[in-house]
Amino acid sequence: MKKLLPALCLILLLPGCKKAIEQAQENAIIKAMTDGQWAVTNFVQNSNDITTDFSGYKFQYYSNKTVDAIKNGLVEMTGTWDGDATTMTTSANFTNASSPLSLINGNWHIDNNSWTFVVASQATAGETKTMRLDKQ
Repeated sequence: MKKLLPALCLILLLPGCKKAIEQAQENAIIKAMTDGQWAVTNFVQNSNDITTDFSGYKFQYYSNKTVDAIKNGLVEMTGTWDGDATTMTTSANFTNASSPLSLINGNWHIDNNSWTFVVASQATAGETKTMRLDKQ
């Protein structure tokens, strides 16, 4: 019986530990994203490099899951964002945005990342996009 009690306690604590780890991962994502502004340094749509379309844009992410698209120092539009460290995905939505901001909308798979850059890809209905964001 004495051996069963620690095992039972461990089983009861594991879900709490898993939840704490997931929360720590989410907090790390939010800290990384909200600490500084980001710029698109590479954007390829269906093999066409359209990085220059994002010239002058910076993105400021906030912990309330909003993001400002700042062009030449002025907020052009505010959207929403989210991220999931477990599935290595992120999403963005700039409602009623025109190009190039509309190209960022949707769900993205994070292919590579560090504290200072994110490389993500998106494949939808015959279209493939890759994007690299670098912290400025």
